[in-house]
Amino acid sequence: MLSNHLQNGFETAKLVWSQIPNSEEAEHEGVGLLSTSGGSSSVESLDYEVIENYAYREEQAQRGKLYVGYSVVVKWFFALLIGIGTGLAAVFINISVENFAGWKFSLTFSIIQKSYFAGFLVYILINLILVFSSVYIITKFAPAAAGSGIPEIKGYLNGVDIHGILLFRTLIGKIFGSIGSVGGGLALGKEGPLVHTGACIASLLGQGGSTKYHLRYRWLQVFRSDRDRRDLVTCGCAAGVAAAFRAPVGGVLFALEEVTSWWRSQLMWRVFFTSAIVAVVVRSAMGWCKSGKCGHFGSGGFIIWDISDGQEDYSFEELLPMAVIGVIGGLLGALFNQLTLYMTSWRRNYLHKKGNRVKIIEACVISVITSVISFGLPLLRKCSPCPESDLDSGIECPRPPGMYGNYVNFYCSKDKEYNDLATIFFNTQDDAIRNLFSAKTIHEYSAQSLLTFLVMFYTLAVVTFGIAVPAGQFVPGIMIGSTYGRLVGMFVVNFYKKLNIEEGTYALLGAASFLGGSMRMTVSLCVIMVEITNNLKFLPLIMLVLLISKAVGDAFSEGLYEEQAHLRGVPLLESRPKYKMRQMTAKEACGAQKVIDHSRNGERLVIGLVLRSHLLVLLQSKVDFQHSPLPCDTRGGSKPISHSFSEFVKPASSKGLSIDDIHLSSDDMEMYIDLGPFLNPSPYVVPEDMSLSKVYNLFRQLGLRHIFVVPRASRVIGLITRKDLLIEDGEDSTTVELQSTSSSAS
Repeated sequence: MLSNHLQNGFETAKLVWSQIPNSEEAEHEGVGLLSTSGGSSSVESLDYEVIENYAYREEQAQRGKLYVGYSVVVKWFFALLIGIGTGLAAVFINISVENFAGWKFSLTFSIIQKSYFAGFLVYILINLILVFSSVYIITKFAPAAAGSGIPEIKGYLNGVDIHGILLFRTLIGKIFGSIGSVGGGLALGKEGPLVHTGACIASLLGQGGSTKYHLRYRWLQVFRSDRDRRDLVTCGCAAGVAAAFRAPVGGVLFALEEVTSWWRSQLMWRVFFTSAIVAVVVRSAMGWCKSGKCGHFGSGGFIIWDISDGQEDYSFEELLPMAVIGVIGGLLGALFNQLTLYMTSWRRNYLHKKGNRVKIIEACVISVITSVISFGLPLLRKCSPCPESDLDSGIECPRPPGMYGNYVNFYCSKDKEYNDLATIFFNTQDDAIRNLFSAKTIHEYSAQSLLTFLVMFYTLAVVTFGIAVPAGQFVPGIMIGSTYGRLVGMFVVNFYKKLNIEEGTYALLGAASFLGGSMRMTVSLCVIMVEITNNLKFLPLIMLVLLISKAVGDAFSEGLYEEQAHLRGVPLLESRPKYKMRQMTAKEACGAQKVIDHSRNGERLVIGLVLRSHLLVLLQSKVDFQHSPLPCDTRGGSKPISHSFSEFVKPASSKGLSIDDIHLSSDDMEMYIDLGPFLNPSPYVVPEDMSLSKVYNLFRQLGLRHIFVVPRASRVIGLITRKDLLIEDGEDSTTVELQSTSSSAS
């Protein structure tokens, strides 16, 4: 009877559901369905496979070519909206950060003209207020907005359903939290959060808005499958990178190389179109801001470090120190990954379990420490006399207080002096990187100042990574890499005694090497670095240091995002199966799992597959309950199907139905349900002796959630070859022939 099966199903489901943390517990950890207790992660996979049941086929049969064309148009329209939305979000974040930072530095510089101690207190207080606002938003409103969000988005695109990462409140928390954390001067960036922001915008558009906040529009509710939403989120990720770096091509390659697990040529065009729209929106906003309507927003903000007037050429002798930069980047990048892994693990397992107050106190303490170091260390450094002015360079020494540029006059006794440590410490990260990359500024920095900044900022970046604020690692990585790169450049200038060597060139290569050693990106990172520096001549050199740094880093550990994903319990399927899977079979992998209770003639048969979420919909609606255990012939028209395929779609912004939402009476427990119309009659099956590595590739490349393991079959119905799949529209399949490509030997 149905009652017995339902009772057993309820008990099993409740046992599984009890292992998943509830919403309050999950919010304390920042991500919804992850387990950090060292056991297996209680996560649910996404349904990227098309469930070809009778309800789906009936709905597809009712759609004509007009609907297909409409669907294509809407996909491109959504790509347009994603680009506009992400571009506007990036403009808002950058304008806000630049204005907060500009106002902060202008006020501090004006106060220190009278009292350095008063300026010191004001500087600490402003940073503390900004960081407190960020951590308060995250802990009280949007826990899933903490961190960069890239590991979670990578898990989503890999097929893992992580509750909370694409909510509307996560989007709001990401935007305003990034403004507070970056504007507060912490050793982190806004580029990773912008990727998460773009993904949230894409997901919200794909589901038609937010139901909880009454921002839902039916005309947007077109794409209901996880596969369509996956494509939209991919567009959002590319848009985030394009907005962060003003690198549309780099955004496309980042989505292809780093975050996606499935890719199609049709998706490539939409992703490229979205990134192009972002570039147009950002450039239009910057043109509008040039008129002075954006406050302190001017030369900084959007990452673009034009070094087209830098080093013209390089010699063969310089390849050795450039290779050394690659090795240094691989070593420091791998060390950074391990240190941040230990720090994050300690936070999640001990510190952050003490509650939100501890998270807030931790972020505020780190803010104070960062402010003390960035303000206090330059006070201990002696000022240097300004170099002879070069009218062609356009560089003023010292710069006016609170203005963008090189040569900061900070705690100097004379007017024509500057503090080289304050030029990179007491500055926004974007401006500091621009100073490190700048050409025609040889001997601007001393080796002692660069080494001091490298050690302190590296330590701050490790400690800051993992606190409860939105945090990216692109810009801190560029800061670290450009510092030791400039140190190597100083050595090369002194050793080779050549006038055409620019220290800024080596700073650029150092930045690329550290990002390659930490994040292990190659192609996308190479293009991004070329786009943000506007100098194609350095492309071979960037490729060289990236290949070396990635090879060195891979020898020690995995990439930053992969390690953080594993720490958060996200079960990523990597691009290649493990080596030991070659010696395992599918039967060994499935173990002693019991899928079907009853058998026919002593043999278990694959009739079809019905998802748990679909069963919950049927049980809640109760319209398919019947007294007879005999199936109804819906295909014969005796009983029309009572559900549309859209009713079974799980909402992206919530967990959907759970077993606790089902309430059945004693009479309901005596009823039957004909599951025939709702079964997927053609699930993927593999023979029991297939190697597990082959099953792994099939599972990952097709984006499957389940796969049946069946005994070795003896009967063969037919064989499908390439020519059987080359069917044109309106052409009989029997007339299709594969042209022979063989040629006779002459």
